[in-house]
Formats: sequence, C-alpha cells, structure tokens
Amino acid sequence: MHALILAGGLSHERDVSIRSGRRVQDALRGKVEKVSLLDVDTELMPTLRSGHVDVVWPLLHGATGEDGSLQALLELVGVPFVGTASGPARVAWNKAVAKTVMGRAGIATPDHVTLPQSLFREVGAEQVLDTIVARFGMPVVVKPARGGSALGVSVVHDRADLARAMVHCFAYGDVALVERFVEGTEVAMSVLGTGDDARVLPAVETVTEGAYDYDARYNPGRVEYFAPARLTEPQARQAAETALAVHRSMDLRDLSRVDIILDTDGLAQVIDINIAPGMTETSLFPQAAEAAKLDLGEVYGDLVVGAAARAATV
Repeated sequence: MHALILAGGLSHERDVSIRSGRRVQDALRGKVEKVSLLDVDTELMPTLRSGHVDVVWPLLHGATGEDGSLQALLELVGVPFVGTASGPARVAWNKAVAKTVMGRAGIATPDHVTLPQSLFREVGAEQVLDTIVARFGMPVVVKPARGGSALGVSVVHDRADLARAMVHCFAYGDVALVERFVEGTEVAMSVLGTGDDARVLPAVETVTEGAYDYDARYNPGRVEYFAPARLTEPQARQAAETALAVHRSMDLRDLSRVDIILDTDGLAQVIDINIAPGMTETSLFPQAAEAAKLDLGEVYGDLVVGAAARAATV
C-alpha cells in the first residue's frame, strides 16, 4: 500500500501543515508499505492519476485542506482518502453554518453574529460596533468565519480595542464572527472513528497566559497542557458526549477535534470544529491519543487502511 500525505499548500497555515505532515509520515513508516509526502502543486494531479497511490491523507490546514475543495477533487479523481467527505467538510469549515447545524441538533455554542466587511463600510463601522457591544456586552471574541489555528482571533475586553480586532480579523477573511465570550475551562476533545464506531479520546486541557493564539499553539513554552484534563467525571462525560454529538450530527469521518469550553454553570459549549486537526509536537490530537495510551503509528495506520477498505466497499 502506498499512502500519500498532502501537506503545505498556500494558506497562512502552510508551515504548520508541513510539520504535521512530516510527523504523520514518520509515524506511518513501518505501518504501511510506502508513505510519501507531497506539497499541493502542479505535480498533484499527475501523481494521483499515476495509479501508484492507494490512499491519500490530506493534512493541509486552512481553506484548501479543510473547506471541502481538496476532498471534492479527490472524490472526482476517485482516490480514497482519510478524513471527512467534501460536503460535511464545507459545513464544518464555515463557523456560522456549523453553529446553525449544531443549534438544530441541540448542541450548545456561544451566542454570536456573523458580519461581512462590506457591511461595516456601508452602514458605518462605529454604529455596528456599538450595536455589537449593546447586544453581547464585553468581553467578546472576534474571529474569521472561516479559518483555523486561531489566526485572526482576538478576545476583546474593551470597546476601544474592538475596531482593531475587526481589522485584524479581516486580514484573514472578509467575514467576521463575533461571539459572546464564555468564561470557563477550555478542553480539546478528539474523536476517532466514524458513525456508531466513533469514540472520544481523553480531554486535553489548555492553560495559557493571554489568548490561545497561533504562537501559543505551535511554539512550545506558552501553554500548559493537562492530558487528561482536570475535570470531574460529570464534566468529562458531558464534554465527551458533546464532541461525539458534533462528530455524528455533522457526519464527520475518521477523526476530528472539537474545542469546548465548560462554562461556570457546567455547560459544554462548542467553540470550534476541526476536521484536519494539527499533528505537530504541540498539537492536541496526538496528546489525546497518548493520554489514551494509543500508539500513534498504529492509530494513523488504521486510519489509512480503513480509508482504503471503505473505498473498496463502495
């Protein structure tokens, strides 16, 4: 079996993607007959059409790898791949749409509004910002409606800083999602499997000074991790049930990571969904697998073999 890992691309998360790809490649050595790493460029289509690739693992972070477009291309070519299919990937990538789906499924998520950059120009930025503050109070979280790795994300405590946060957000996308800040314990819930066979790995708690931003996520030293998280049994159960409900209701496949805040009332609120979670040395999915005492090479090998077997039964 030849497993091809796709990493890199042209998004802001290119470097993280390459680091993830290399670590998965190292873990898969000896688990599958051949594993190679390829950037997404003009060599991709000839490689896919060569007939020498059995399974693809898209490990691109950001738009191309998580918005369903690369998955749609792989489906078009007919090459099996690890991870969520193109349709559900498109839904999960758009935070506002994902929140709507979760709401219909009875899954809690912070109160929010989604606003395009053009609206601020058309009706007046200050008036929009005043309305946001009147609706949600302070603090609020500002983030791109489509994006990952906390790029463009700000936690705003003061009205005077809100305009700057919006400008920062719009540097990464033309639609902003503003949501009510939720105080509580932040945990990452990794889900492994598909449908009824999906299971949740131990929660990983993140504690950091300041925002859990891009620098904190991928540069060691700024974050303290607890794997498993320091939760009571009811908290751990609720977080796991919530993550599993997200994974199943959104038809996610193989693996996902659901970021949750357990608020001061004990409610698990979903703040983000990742269909291509990072696999770097500081990433949360590998930490969860290790907390479950799983061998990463075996986990990744099973995902690759499972993707090939799934395609064979279609």
